[in-house]
Amino acid sequence: MENSHKKITWSLQDNKRTEHQRNVFKPTGKPARSKNVTYLFWALIILLATSYLLPFLYEDRVEVCLTKTYCFNSQDNMFLYGLYVFFNITILLLAVFGAYIVGKKIGQKFKI
Repeated sequence: MENSHKKITWSLQDNKRTEHQRNVFKPTGKPARSKNVTYLFWALIILLATSYLLPFLYEDRVEVCLTKTYCFNSQDNMFLYGLYVFFNITILLLAVFGAYIVGKKIGQKFKI
């Protein structure tokens, strides 16, 4: 194999990095932080903002009565109506999530 060429290996840095620069990417042993709380916080903020934008998109006046004596509408009480829409959407999302959890547990018990 005298006439075979030496294999060329390509390196982007040509070993120009210092030892400190190489150690930057070594694992520290700390577990990665979960970003679930941050994602949940921003999802709630976006949901709340969307709840307050809905009365602007729907031109008709919507009246909601919580009790026989306490009623509010979407044009005069935008703050209360936005909270009302936010809590309704949140309850629906929690119900869907709860149904998913229950269905998953039942599916694990009755494996087919």
